[in-house]
Amino acid sequence: MAAPCSENNQNHASGKLKFSLEVPFPSATEANIAFRSLQPDKEPRKGGISKDMTVSGCVMSVRWSAEETRILRVSVNSFLDHLTLVLETMEAFGPPTVPL
Repeated sequence: MAAPCSENNQNHASGKLKFSLEVPFPSATEANIAFRSLQPDKEPRKGGISKDMTVSGCVMSVRWSAEETRILRVSVNSFLDHLTLVLETMEAFGPPTVPL
């Protein structure tokens, strides 16, 4: 039997569920456009979930931390829906002509 991952034990002990996503873009400009379009508004619920977004070069990183599976799933699904819309819009209009 394999030993459980220590990181998972730490997450379980704290009672928080965590999920991370890294999204690569063709350029830093496009990563920043997506970041600014998807920057989180204040979560509608008080507590229960937090989302942290950062951009480093051409990669946008998003990290969630939640107390309940359902809340985490809803937040991630909503984010992915919005990300899809941003990517489709960027594809329809082509690459940016002026760096931000």
